[in-house]
Parts: sequence; structure tokens; C-alpha cells
Amino acid sequence: MLRLPDHWVWDSWYARDDNGLWHVFFLRASRALHDPHRRHHRATIGHAVSSDLHSWHLVADAVVPADAPAWDDLATWTGCTVRGPDGRWYLFYTGVGRAEGGLVQRIGLAVSTDLTTWHRHGTEPIVEADPTWYELLDKDLWYEQAWRDPWVFPDPDGDGWHMLITARANTGPTNTRGVVGHATSPDLLTWTVQPPLSTPAGFGHLEVPQVAVVDGQPLLLFSTDATSSARRDDHRIWVATGETVRGPWDIASARPFTHPHLYAPRLVPGPADTWSLIGFLDHVDETFVGELTDPIPVRFDASTGLVPDPARTPAAT
Repeated sequence: MLRLPDHWVWDSWYARDDNGLWHVFFLRASRALHDPHRRHHRATIGHAVSSDLHSWHLVADAVVPADAPAWDDLATWTGCTVRGPDGRWYLFYTGVGRAEGGLVQRIGLAVSTDLTTWHRHGTEPIVEADPTWYELLDKDLWYEQAWRDPWVFPDPDGDGWHMLITARANTGPTNTRGVVGHATSPDLLTWTVQPPLSTPAGFGHLEVPQVAVVDGQPLLLFSTDATSSARRDDHRIWVATGETVRGPWDIASARPFTHPHLYAPRLVPGPADTWSLIGFLDHVDETFVGELTDPIPVRFDASTGLVPDPARTPAAT
């Protein structure tokens, strides 16, 4: 578990170094704000290290807002960290700027040789929404321009890289336009926006998308808050299946993963092809918690979807 006494912690993502240590990158903002809704425009990307995904050692922040004026001079949001073929680490992140009141989201890149010291790659975003397929800012339709939460992974056939993005289609009922945005790259630096990998299916947005192969099944994991879904239920964590990690994804057939307080979890690999979820605790008894959970072991069952794995869950929990 990762709890900071002076900061809220929420969205997170994970990387493992050559020594077997886990690195978690996470959004953080000061509890001195008092109102947790204010945290989004104060967010920086924190960093901690662990040998077991349970006990964490806090280190220096990875990425903070840029000096103004810049496209990411207000806050830095959720992303992912991958290792490139050149041995360097690439941290893709979401940025929002003061000039637009934090309403327009773009994707940027920072690079590191050691997972500790990060430098922005240039001064401009590397991926922006393309109106050919995606909705741009229109406050009469939606409260922001959704283009965030990049998830980058290598093509399984070796043909470059894919990026999944929280995005919205540019057609359809306003509260159901959420889609899996898509971009491709040959080298992690130059990106081309592609058509979405899903069609609108009742969600306003599909947050923190991630793909993984769990028990032989390619899965898409995403989250959505209750106010951003046309589906009349309380589920907020969803899993869709696909033929490959490249999709396309049938979001209409997605099944929920039920947890009363978890949000924005990540699938994290364990030993012997096992998997766990780690996310943040949202509201408990109407109070925002803002801390990361211990790993929750999971497995995929064809009849019920992604489910907790009691055989691997410690008795103490």
C-alpha cells in the first residue's frame, strides 16, 4: 500500500528495472487543498520504488508542470512508462495548460536513462487529437477535450508501437461518445493518430485504458465514473476481450470487475504468469481516500470475466 500523509495519490502505472525493483509513477496533490476535487489542476507525477509491490520508498517526483507559457504548464496527468529498444525509458504523460483553463488535453513525453531523472522530449506535445475521428473541445457537448491516459505497448508482430488513449468520437449522443483512441509509431518519438479501436457503447469516456494477455486472453481494462456512463449501474471498472492486444474492442460486451472502492487499477504481472490489480481507493464513507492498494490477485474466467483469485489472496486480507 502507498499512502502519503501530506498528499493524495490516485492514478498509477508501473515499470520494473534490471535489478527487479518495481517503480510506480502516480498522480499526487497536496492534502492542504482540503477539497479533493481541486487536486486535478495541482497534479504532479510522483515516483516510488519497491521490491515487493507492498512496501514503497518515496523518491523524487518524475514530472512536474512546465514553466509558463507551455502546453503543460498547469498539471501533468496519467501516462505509462516503457523501455525502448535503445535502452532508455520513455514516460508518456498527459498535460494540460493554463491558457485553456486545463480543458484541452494533449500527450507528451519525458525520457530517462535510469528511471530516476527525466527530461522532456522537446517543448511540444507528441500526440494531439485529430478531428477526423475525435471530438475537440466543445463545452456544449462535453466539459473538456478528452485526449489523455496514454498506454503504449509494442506491436506483437514487431511492427512498431501502439498507443491507446482516452478519447471521444466526434459523432453520436454526447454522453456515449467514449472510445479507445489509437496512435502508432515506428520509434516511440514520431506518432500518427489512427481511427479509434472501438465504437461508442454507452460510456462518456474510457479512462486509463490498458491491454494485457491474462490466462491466454487478450483483455482491455478501463474505468469510468458513474456520471460519465449512460449505463444505469454502479460499476466503474470494466474489461473487454479481443482477438489480439491490437483489438478492435467490443466495448458493448465489456463486463465489470466489482470492487466497492477501487478506481483506475492497473494489471501488474507477477510470477508464473500471474496477474494482480493495483489501483487507488476512491471514496469510502463519502470521504476521498487517495492511496494505492496492495496487489489484488486476479485471473480470467471465460464465463465470468476478470475475477479475484482467492487461491492467491493472502488470508489476512
